[in-house]
Amino acid sequence: MNKITRFSVWYFLLFLLVVFFLQNYFEQQRIQTISYSDFRQLVDLKGVRDLVLSKEAITGRLTSAGVEFLTKEGKNPELTELLKQQEDKEPHFTTIRLEDANLLERLDKQGITYTARLDKTWLTALLSWLLPMVLLIGVWVYFIRKIGAGATGGLMSIGKSKAKVYVEDETKITFKDVAGVEEAIEELQEVIEFLQNPEKFQALGGKIPKGVLLVGPPGTGKTLLGRAVAGEAGVPFLSLTGSDFVEMFVGVGAARVRDLFAQAQEKAPCIIFIDELDAIGKARSLSPITGGHEERENTLNQLLSEMDGFDTRKGVIIMSATNRPEILDPALIRPGRFDRQILVDRPSLKGREDILRVHVRTVKLAEDVNLHKIAARTPGMVGADLANIVNEAALLAARKNKSAVAMDDFEEAIDRVMAGLEKRNRVMNPKEKEIVAYHETGHALVAESLPTADPVHRVSIIPRGIGALGYTLQLPTEDRYLMTKTELEERLAVLLGGRVAEEIIFQEASTGAQNDLFRATDIARSMVREYGMSPKLGPMTFERERRPLFLETMMPPSAKDYSELTAQEIDREVSALIAQAHDRAKEILESRRSTLDRVAKLLLDQEVLEGDELRQVLGEESSQA
Repeated sequence: MNKITRFSVWYFLLFLLVVFFLQNYFEQQRIQTISYSDFRQLVDLKGVRDLVLSKEAITGRLTSAGVEFLTKEGKNPELTELLKQQEDKEPHFTTIRLEDANLLERLDKQGITYTARLDKTWLTALLSWLLPMVLLIGVWVYFIRKIGAGATGGLMSIGKSKAKVYVEDETKITFKDVAGVEEAIEELQEVIEFLQNPEKFQALGGKIPKGVLLVGPPGTGKTLLGRAVAGEAGVPFLSLTGSDFVEMFVGVGAARVRDLFAQAQEKAPCIIFIDELDAIGKARSLSPITGGHEERENTLNQLLSEMDGFDTRKGVIIMSATNRPEILDPALIRPGRFDRQILVDRPSLKGREDILRVHVRTVKLAEDVNLHKIAARTPGMVGADLANIVNEAALLAARKNKSAVAMDDFEEAIDRVMAGLEKRNRVMNPKEKEIVAYHETGHALVAESLPTADPVHRVSIIPRGIGALGYTLQLPTEDRYLMTKTELEERLAVLLGGRVAEEIIFQEASTGAQNDLFRATDIARSMVREYGMSPKLGPMTFERERRPLFLETMMPPSAKDYSELTAQEIDREVSALIAQAHDRAKEILESRRSTLDRVAKLLLDQEVLEGDELRQVLGEESSQA
């Protein structure tokens, strides 16, 4: 495509400036410079005329007598050469003016005419007419760009797409930079092959999916996967977010959608990547409210129309990412639009280890670092969390002036990410510290006493984060995706173990169990309302609205579609589950009262107790029994 050359007023100004300089240069070449002593003698000989006197110089013309005086006996070869090159036999001359009090008197005596002139250099002459013109043009260009004459921004260009275009050299991201999502990579290999070799599919009559929707929790690498596909295929990558379509003016979103697809058709084959698709792709409603919702729906309608209208044979693939697929409009994810959905889920144990290997490429590791153990200590974490842990560990090692990042730096980084920053300056009084020690010991003993509970990894009474005065960290022995009723009931007992320990030792509970009670109540309510684990209510669910699939957010109370009598029964069943877990934790801790005291005192002395140390104490108790 031929490049369009646009005329600019600056080219014209530059041309005028060059012409002015050249004219001034050649004009200076035609003027002969003489010394002031020669000038005085020329005045006495009447060898000059038509003088122009200024503060700095004297200019005029040489008469024939003056020329003869300056050229006799080869005195001035430059003037002789100048006379040969031009027909004018009375050339111009100039000389620097010196202090000469009798100059005007001598000029009058010889009858030489002269005039005075104010000093005005070529620069001041240029600026006197050029500067106002430049200023006027500059103001004009500024206001024109403000109302949209510029290529980026402005009122008239508000309907232009805000997509950032990355070429292959700028992307530099391939599947080697992505780990832990092997299934998603396999699905995307077909897209890459189509962009590189579309004839292979077209020969058999196959049609590549128009749109690929990446769904999954935040931080799993959906955006990174999109850029890796562009890097592998070696095609332009048009990246933008759903919020880039939204503007304060009506119709802007639809205009930007049209411009985006027109831009993609010009750069085909290419990939359009729309991050956070749910910003414009929410399901349309019948709400009578107009304004922002109507504008968003107009943008969505234009997106649906464009996806129907463009031809995939040109090599344009649309990829999008979202963590809210349940709220997307059904027309957007039907076959023929985003007809392929790829789950980018939380990585498994091996996936987390592979992700860690990618992030530690540029980190200098000590010999004791075991990435498998780090991956085992981070269940449920996604790629962004693991990258943060690696970075925190490197910063901690640098703060301690270490030459390499050691395993203890990774351990501390994991604790910082999971539980928050240590607050060693937060001084608790002895009574509070004792309550926290027994509270955490209660959690730990109940967890170690139940068969399906996750083993304890560490118990600490060092305050961390905003409100945590201590914590008991449990780590699963393997990745789990389902939980049975027995496992949930035992998790309830572990959560209530801290409060029960306080009741046994101090005959009253503290406010430290607030978060435990919240989590326990939430689990019990989910068992009854969502999982159908209540014998009295039977295998029924009472959850009306769909919860977010990948976002751990608090859902507002939904309208009940069951009777008040059923609601009361649900409350009784939830209370029964909590009471049952409370009694179970109390039974365990009362039967191991001596161990409870021993571990709590050990925790008060050390502040941090590792899981192996705890199990050693429990093993000694079992052998004595």
